[in-house]
Formats: sequence, C-alpha cells, structure tokens
Amino acid sequence: MKYQEIIDKLTLEEKASLCSGKDFWHTKGIERLDIPSVMLTDGPHGLRKKDEKSKGSSLENSVPATCFPTAVTTAASWDPELLYKMGEALGEECLAERVSVLLGPGVNMKRSPLCGRNFEYFSEDPLLAGEVAAGLINGVQSKGIGTSLKHFATNNQEMRRMSVDSVVDERALREIYLTAFEIAVKKGKPWTVMNAYNKLNGIYCSDNEELQQTILRDEWGFDGVVVTDWGAANDRVQGIIAGNDLEMPTSGGYNDKKIADAVRRGKLSVEMLNRRVDALLDLVFKSEKSLGCYTYDKKAHHQLACEIAAQSMVLLKNDDGILPLKKGQKIAVIGELARSPRYQGAGSSQINPTELSDAFSALVKEGFQPRYAPGYDKKSSGISQLLINDACDLAKKSDVVLLFIGLTEEYEAEGYDRTTLELPAAHNRLAEEICEVCDNVVVVLSGGSPVTMPWLSKVKGVLNSYLGGQAGGEAVADILSGKQNPCGKLAETYPLSLSDTQCVNYYPGTVMTTEYRDSVYIGYRYYDTAKKDVLFPFGFGLSYTEFKYSGLKLSKKKLKDTETLTVSFKVKNVGSVAGAEISQVYVADNESTIYRPSKELRGFSKTFLEPGEEKTVTVELSKRAFAYYNVNIHDWHVESGDFEILVGASSRDIKLKGKVTVESTAENVTVPDYRAVAPEYYTGDVQSVSDEAFTAVLGHEIPSPVRGNEPFTLLDSLERTKDSKWGGRINTVIDKALNLVFKESNSTVDMVKAMALQIPIRNFITMSSGVFTEEMANGLLMILNDGESTVKGAGKILAGLGSAVMKLPALLKMV
Repeated sequence: MKYQEIIDKLTLEEKASLCSGKDFWHTKGIERLDIPSVMLTDGPHGLRKKDEKSKGSSLENSVPATCFPTAVTTAASWDPELLYKMGEALGEECLAERVSVLLGPGVNMKRSPLCGRNFEYFSEDPLLAGEVAAGLINGVQSKGIGTSLKHFATNNQEMRRMSVDSVVDERALREIYLTAFEIAVKKGKPWTVMNAYNKLNGIYCSDNEELQQTILRDEWGFDGVVVTDWGAANDRVQGIIAGNDLEMPTSGGYNDKKIADAVRRGKLSVEMLNRRVDALLDLVFKSEKSLGCYTYDKKAHHQLACEIAAQSMVLLKNDDGILPLKKGQKIAVIGELARSPRYQGAGSSQINPTELSDAFSALVKEGFQPRYAPGYDKKSSGISQLLINDACDLAKKSDVVLLFIGLTEEYEAEGYDRTTLELPAAHNRLAEEICEVCDNVVVVLSGGSPVTMPWLSKVKGVLNSYLGGQAGGEAVADILSGKQNPCGKLAETYPLSLSDTQCVNYYPGTVMTTEYRDSVYIGYRYYDTAKKDVLFPFGFGLSYTEFKYSGLKLSKKKLKDTETLTVSFKVKNVGSVAGAEISQVYVADNESTIYRPSKELRGFSKTFLEPGEEKTVTVELSKRAFAYYNVNIHDWHVESGDFEILVGASSRDIKLKGKVTVESTAENVTVPDYRAVAPEYYTGDVQSVSDEAFTAVLGHEIPSPVRGNEPFTLLDSLERTKDSKWGGRINTVIDKALNLVFKESNSTVDMVKAMALQIPIRNFITMSSGVFTEEMANGLLMILNDGESTVKGAGKILAGLGSAVMKLPALLKMV
C-alpha cells in the first residue's frame, strides 16, 4: 500500500468515515493528519458546481460553465481527438473552480431509444462509445483532474433504475454492455469508476464483487477508486468487501458506524478496509497536487464548443442540393427552437452556460435576412392553429423554409423514460402544414434520441443538430450557410417505429426485473441481422461533397488469432469542397456455431480531404475483432474460419469487401451451440424469445418478474407498495404534492417523482443525513405492511418529525 504510514495513525472510526462523503459533493478530510477534502461534481459535458452564493439546489443554481454538446452529439463526430480537446477544456474549468473529479463520461449502451438519459450516453456500439470516452477522459486528466466513468453497469434505462434487476446473459454482458467500459478503462485510465444503481443478475452493482473486483481490477487492471452513484450504496459492508471504496453522498455517519461495527465483529477484515482507505488517500493526495488559482478563456471555450458541435451534427437529407443556403434567398425561419434552443438534457448534467447562441441570430450574423414565426409554443403540449397559420403565411412568401422542431425539455430527462418515439404533436402538425404551402423545406431537428419523421418524404433537407450545447446555434448556422461542411455520422440507428426495436416486448420490464432477452442484438446488430428496414442506419451521414473508396488491401490472407491484420484502403474527395469522411470497418463471421450478428464495427477513421485529394486509411484488427465471448471458458475465443472484412460509409453502405481466414490457437474449446434450444438467436428474430430459449442462453432459471407476497422491506420502493392499502394512499399524496411544488417544470417533476417513488426506502435513511432515521423507516414499513402495528409505525414517524424539521435546512443547503 502507498500510504501505510498514514493508515497506521488512523483510528477505526476515521478509516470508516473516509469511505463516505463529507456532504453531497466532497470527500471527508482529517485535519490532524493533513488529509484534505476534495470536490467531486457533475459533468459530463460541462461543470455543474453548486453556486454557494445562491439559494436552492445545484440543479437550479450552478456556477456558469461552458455547456459543450452532449454525448449523443459528440459521439456523432466519431473523433476521439476532438473529444480530447473538449476534455482539456473541461479540465481547465475544473481547475478554475477547484473541482478535483468530474463525474463522467457515461458509456452505457443505448439498448432502447426510449431511455430518458440517452442524450448523456454515446452510442449503441461499444467500440465507438469506448473510444470517444477514452479521448474525453485523457483530455480531462491531462490537466490533473480526475474523471468518473459511469454507470457500471447495465444501467440502460431510467425507469426504476434504482431498484430493477437487469437480467443479462454472460456473453451479452461481456460483448455489449461491458466492452465500452473496458476500452475506456484500459485506454483512458479514469481515476474513478461509478457504480450503477440497479442490480445485475440479482446483485446490486455496489455489492457486486465480480464487477468491481474480478472484472474491473483483476482483469482490466483498474487501480483507481470505485464510487457509488449518489445513493447507490446498498449493503455498505458488503460493498467494501466487494470492492467499493467510496459512498456518495454522505450517509450522515449511518454507514460509517456499520463499517466500524463489522470490523469489530470480524465480518470485515481491517486489511480489506485499509485497502479501501489507501485507494481513497491516493485519490485525494493526487487531486490536491492540482489545486491552485486558475482561470480559463471563456470565449475560447465557447468557440471550441461551436467547433465540436459543427463536426458532430448529422446531415440526414439534402435533396436537390437545397443546402447550403444561397445568399439572396427569401428565408423563413419557423419554430420557436430557432430562437429558444434546446441545447442540453435535463437532470444532473444540466449546465448554466456562460453564454448561449441561437440559430436565428447566428444566421443574421452570417449575412442572411431571415424572417421568423414561432409556429408553436414549446412550453405547451397543445396545438395552436393560430401560430401554425401565421407560420404558413410566412412560408408561402419564402424561397426556403428552415423548420426548427424537435424534442422539448419535458420529453427526455434523467429519472424517467420516454413512452413514444414521436415528436410533440404541434411540431409534426406544423411540419405537415408547412409542407403543403412550400416545396423547399429544411428541417433542423433537436433532441437527444431517435424520433419518427412522418413528414420526411415531403421535406428536402434534414439536419440533425442533436443537443448542440451553448454554441449549437452558431454551429447550425455555419452548416446551413456552407461555412462548415457537415461530417457527423449517426452513432445510433433511427428505426421506422418503436415496434421495430428489438426490445420492444421487454423494455422497461416490471417493478422487479428487466430481461435482456435480446442478448447481443442491440442497434444495428439487430436491424441488420434481422433485415429490418430502418429510417436511417448506424453510421449514416451526408456531406456537401462526395467520397470514393478504393484499393482495399489486407496484410494477410491467413493468420492466427495471436496475430494482427492490417486493413488499408483509399478514400478520395471527388467533390468540389473540402470535407471529412468517417470510414467504418466491420467484420462478419458468416458461418459459425455460436450465433453472431451479421456484422460488427471493429474499427473506424475520420479523414479530412481537400477537393481531389486522396489518402490511404489504415485500421489494425487484433484477436478481439474476430472473437466472441465463450461462456464455457469465460474468455474470448475465435472460432476458426473465414471472416469478411467490410469497409463502409455506414452499416448499410458497404463500399469494399475482403476475406481473411483466421485460425484459433486455443485447444480443446467447446463452442456453445444453441441451434436446437434457441434457434431464434441464429436469425436475429429476438422480439419474442421464448422462456426456454432465454433460459438456455442465460444459463440459469429466469428470475420471477413479479413481487411475491412477502412483507415490504427497506429494499422496496414506494412504487412497489402502490397496490397495498396504505402504499396506494402514500403514492397518491406524493404524486399530488409534487405536481403542486414543481408545476412550472414538467421535466423536473417527473424526475423528482421517479426519485421519490422508485427509490428504495433504505435511501430515505442514507441520503437524508439523519432527517429520516432508521426508526422512522421501520415505522413506515409497519404502516405499509398494514398489520396490527400500523398505529405504532405512525408513532415512530411522528416521534422523529421534530428532529427531522431541525435537520432539514442543513440537508437542503448541502444538496
């Protein structure tokens, strides 16, 4: 251990205390031993540090910081080097605010387009997500600031995220849901990794030794701190044993006492506790070295945010070369989002920007003279025919209509999921009616997830601006005007409808479980294998120029799985303007004993080219490019045979093909064969997987998706009690009360409702810093279980109210 001398001077209580936060945003310090307290605060696309000069929570009052594009946007750049620059800037802002660890990035997979937090995650593909995450991590940490890779693992939905059990087969877990973490850990070496709230195959992630110790540390070589998501600690002693170092936020001493008691009783060894303390000391002393007086250039960071947004936005349609705009055109800008942009998501990543641009004003600065009509009220769910009529009148008088529509704030946020892929009704109606009066319509789409586009065939252009950050308006104007050639490509598939998604029958599951019956078939792995038509495929994006692919070369025709294959090919800009092309290399195992997707992304490259310029692109493929995870040997394995090398502009636009034979060096390995017991997995038709097939792939019985009749416990949420006599009443009261308190913000009320009703009752104790005591929680359980002790339970709660009222102001100040 690095800090044995300090650890020897610590009392047992001090050691236990270091394993929990001082408050919501700081680690504990011990002044007598010069152990500092350091700050961790939210990211990942900007700094959300509570403004201590303002009243209210950090969700509402944070210091001004650059709001960079969100992960859904930056992933479409396919550019780890660009993410590195963004990370450097984030690190500089952390230095200026004396923040030691930025809580991000998030690399959870986009299993369903309904996940309310998809805007904060990168991709449906683990390779792409892992590579861009590593770029961001390395950029931040180059400034001496730590990152927190999250949410480890299988936190792929917001619905019941704090209690649901993700039921995932081992192969899918390794190939899909852990690979991005693995890449980011090995290439980025984050200072911390953050647990997910949920259970994974029956065990809370914060209690899961296989995740935190066996895989993360022993296999991947992680040597940093594992921190809980805020309130994700379950059994704190088991967490320490399983590899969790730091509980956040503070439990007010509640769990510290449990740790110390466990050591005294012999349930937890002092050596294990010392290891956790040593890791925490390493974090705080490493962080302390970077603390000082710093400033940063706000204008330069704003310009960087604009550059990143412009390289990340995706041109989805450009019929008749309607874009870029021409000077002298009569341009109508329609849609409130053009002047009041949606530029970020809602929840813990919500940033207070240093400045904010909008597309309308930016177009004016570029020399255009657009006229404007709002078309809808983005704060209203209703349709205003008056606003639509005014917009149509303007459209009739215009050469080109720029129609700004998208998902408004209440549609997607941390804490809850969407229930539809549709845009707000007012936006779709506006688009339909505008297309009736104008033939030249360009839609500028905002939002953090795929949507359906019923008007797509009627418009000539679509620019997906995603959530472009504080400079997104300028980036949109740069692309529309031709100042910037769009080069972003989709990091996720846009399905035709929700019914086409692979997990439509399993997502989000029940109050107890969410079953990953879709296994390895996520995103394009599913759509391409099952031969489903899609709206826009993975990897798709247009440019104002054109590119030609040629000259595919493979360094070997045959190789062993211990060798590396070099794939090279040429890309030429055959258009008239400079641009960048994102080339993608897929590998297909067309004949295998184990079921596999039709193709999988194994490499990519972004190439900038002047008109007429040609460059050679090289991608290296190692064993993992050809391997699957073999559950019999619990390791990666290549099944000997022929593999296709596919070079494309998207998963469905393959330009070049080659073939290589790979020989496995592993001996006496049995390849799992499910053809007889789970044939649906071999066709990719996984929307209705049978119990028998899922059991075979899972390797054990499927956990019950329903709750039994056993008494409610601290691990239950209030939502689980809603069908009981008192639980139903409590759920109703909370719902109505929160509607009144947060009546001005739909996204905030939905997030808070989810937190209140879907959080385990144990969190009322651990996250309230003594406001809601264990005795009060036991009283609540007495009421919920509706026995003879109901009155006694109410008495326990009433007895604690006086103390709770006294402690509440301190808790509110802390958040």
